Amino acid sequence: MDDMSIGAEDASVFRALADPTRRQILEDLRHGELTAGGIAERFPMSGPSVSRHLSTLRSAGLIQERREANKIYYSLVPERLALCVGRFLSTVCPDQIVVRQRRKQSS
Repeated sequence: MDDMSIGAEDASVFRALADPTRRQILEDLRHGELTAGGIAERFPMSGPSVSRHLSTLRSAGLIQERREANKIYYSLVPERLALCVGRFLSTVCPDQIVVRQRRKQSS
């Protein structure tokens, strides 16, 4: 799959999701914001390595940061992930989306 088939913006999301560390960071952030240090201490890697992962996620629009005093807090941007994955699924397997919607309506 190349950037032209799903759009460059969406491709950056899928590239970011390709790494297991970045997926774990997103899972950790689903419960609320964490400081950069709080994220880093969850992984057996250097601070600069975690910083690169955070930068990739931020560039893809999957997380946002806020600065408070000398700390940086990161939070998930769930809408970005949902829209990107939703567009991809509706393009690749639109029939499955319809089936799921019908099941919801009949419940």
